[in-house]
Amino acid sequence: MTEDFERRLADAEKRRTGTIRTERKAETSAWGVGTRVGVELLSALVVGLGIGWGLDRWLHTSPLMLVVFVFLGGAAGIANVWRLMAPKR
Repeated sequence: MTEDFERRLADAEKRRTGTIRTERKAETSAWGVGTRVGVELLSALVVGLGIGWGLDRWLHTSPLMLVVFVFLGGAAGIANVWRLMAPKR
């Protein structure tokens, strides 16, 4: 069934553009991977920091929520990096 779908998709693409669609393998450089890892970690920490700060201001629980959500943001960033680096199945 999958082969039939791929064949029909390739035929439709050929009719639409006049060319055959080819598979492109994404080759990423070390700089690209390093940048993405940094962005994943930093953005998760910033989101955790923002949520913790906002909850502290709203609930008047000064540093408690900030500390909790910075740790949660760090854990989320590490989980995202783990998923990024895990081998594809």
